[in-house]
Amino acid sequence: MQSLLSLSIAVLTGLMLSRVAKLFKLPAVTAYLVAGILVGPYCLGAFGVEGLGFVSMGDVKSYSIICDVALGFIAFSIGNEFRLAQLKKTGKQATVIGIFQAVITTVLVDVFLIALHFAMPDKLPLPAAIVLGAIASATAPAATLMVVRQYKAKGELTDILLPIVALDDAVGLLLFAVSFGVAKALMVGKIDIISVVIEPLLEVALSVGLGALMGYIFTFFEKFFHSNSKRLSMSVTFVFLTVAISMLEFNIGPVHIAFSSLLVCMMLGTIFCNICDFSEELMTRVDRWTAPLFIIFFVISGAELELSVFKDFSIVIIGLVYILSRSSGKYIGAYTSAKSVNCSPNIVKYLGITLWPQAGVALGMAIKASNLGEVGNVISNITLMSVLIYELVGPVFTKWALTKAGDIKPHEKTSARGALHGTSTAAK
Repeated sequence: MQSLLSLSIAVLTGLMLSRVAKLFKLPAVTAYLVAGILVGPYCLGAFGVEGLGFVSMGDVKSYSIICDVALGFIAFSIGNEFRLAQLKKTGKQATVIGIFQAVITTVLVDVFLIALHFAMPDKLPLPAAIVLGAIASATAPAATLMVVRQYKAKGELTDILLPIVALDDAVGLLLFAVSFGVAKALMVGKIDIISVVIEPLLEVALSVGLGALMGYIFTFFEKFFHSNSKRLSMSVTFVFLTVAISMLEFNIGPVHIAFSSLLVCMMLGTIFCNICDFSEELMTRVDRWTAPLFIIFFVISGAELELSVFKDFSIVIIGLVYILSRSSGKYIGAYTSAKSVNCSPNIVKYLGITLWPQAGVALGMAIKASNLGEVGNVISNITLMSVLIYELVGPVFTKWALTKAGDIKPHEKTSARGALHGTSTAAK
């Protein structure tokens, strides 16, 4: 009962704050994150009244299965952006930009943090600086997708943005695996080729393969049903099943085999949307079904944000350098690569800003890096601080950039409820 009460109060707080956010022309996702902070362990939960808020981080983590499922549906929805007809128009540009902006961001953050390491060697170890550079490449597809949906963003920037966000996370996983291997080598004095090269390539390849297989199986089973409700139920079932299978981890000899649930579910959506003739209508129905799930996900994400990281002044300094260098890297990387492939001026100018949000993927990397002991703690604290800042201001900047690019029409007003359910609401 207490868990259900905490969750319902959290979601209700998020919904009410979304109305306040609308008055200030802020994205609803920002309101949900703030709601999570308010009912989290550092605010309402600090009173220790179970059922009234999340009283501890352990309490928040108990809802992790909801977050895993929500990320699965978010990735599944992004897979819808990889339709062949659309990729013929933007595929080459999205691929070049997705790879180069991630690499440039990693290099730039590494340069600044390694320089900071020599100034603060006791506070920022060299392995931590290298790993943080790779984590900087990751973006937050969830926050970006929610802003696009809420404001019905449509245009050339939106068309290229979501494929880049999806590709960005695949590149980020590779960069992280390599950087993580280098960091471990610096600590133990030995380079492990398997963990630096083989395992990251296998993770991406196997994730894409598993997602493609599940997509074909999903489409096969969908043909046995004709009612919209049964097809929707089958869609939900397969996303659940795909998320569950993608959590498997095992070893084959010295090689550790793992999957990226984001990549697997993106590929599931991509295959389904390209070979199923009624996929577009079904994806719209899935989007409506997942609206409350996404609200819960962002409220819980807000509750997970660690406010305690601000107690350490050195962490704040390192975190600010990380945030500023990452933001610069994303903008410079997107600007230069978009210009090199002859994108329109609006894409060149505003794309980098829409890539600032950072959350789930980066936190997942930080959790894996926690195995590095004290170095891992530094990585986790910096990542937690940056996620807190990026999650709160990132959606606001994304909305601003999409508006300036003309993809969000200022005169068209939408309600959070209407946008989340995929319905159009005209200005009243």
